[in-house]
Amino acid sequence: MSLPTTATPALDIQHVTVRFGGVTALSDLSFQVQPGGRHGILGPNGSGKTTLFNAITGFVKPAAGRVLLHGEEILRMPPHRRLRLGLARTFQITSLFPSLTARDNVRLAALARLGRHREALRPANGDPEVNALADRMLADLHLSHLADRIVYGLGYGEQRQIEIAVTLATNPRILLLDEPTAGLSAAETDTVTALIQTLPEELTIVLIEHDLGVVFDLTDHLTVLQNGELIADGPSAAVREDPVVKAVYLGT
Repeated sequence: MSLPTTATPALDIQHVTVRFGGVTALSDLSFQVQPGGRHGILGPNGSGKTTLFNAITGFVKPAAGRVLLHGEEILRMPPHRRLRLGLARTFQITSLFPSLTARDNVRLAALARLGRHREALRPANGDPEVNALADRMLADLHLSHLADRIVYGLGYGEQRQIEIAVTLATNPRILLLDEPTAGLSAAETDTVTALIQTLPEELTIVLIEHDLGVVFDLTDHLTVLQNGELIADGPSAAVREDPVVKAVYLGT
């Protein structure tokens, strides 16, 4: 079902297998994500979606296979080196610093982007370049009104938006979004979906999402997993009509 392309894939998953003891979480998985693509990962609970993200970002080590980022092998790299190459992700549960303001959370990501990790323990509010980058990121995402709010006082939907701002502040080339609307109300889901739709076209996005409406609104290509194996891969409209996908995931 995949369309042929001459471009180097933004992300190339080649025969990746992940095992936890006697359990195979991913089995010989291969697919590609094209530059600037909006790529969805679908599958029932336990199908291996988050394990896939963990393998791509370096939080689990595959037993076999290769992962290439814009043609460069990254499997032997620690997570922080993958981040420097432009690979960033969000998590199912927000990973913000709850006692800091939204702006301060984005400032910390800006320090990483500017290669100033050793300054993380110093006050960032005295660095004009860091301040400007953080404020510009919040403004670009129409989140400036939340800048001075303490994160633990924000609504969950607002926290999800700030987490996206934090991730984008690292200047990623590929953004992995793990269930960005999980736990949100219908109104909050609409807000986060609209935010993702405004992200730059050149940014490659890979999305795990349980809400099928969100998936079909945001993606142009889908990879569907079941029990750690690939069962469909192709344009979203075609995968949506695939009888195997309907039977396994969408229902018949």
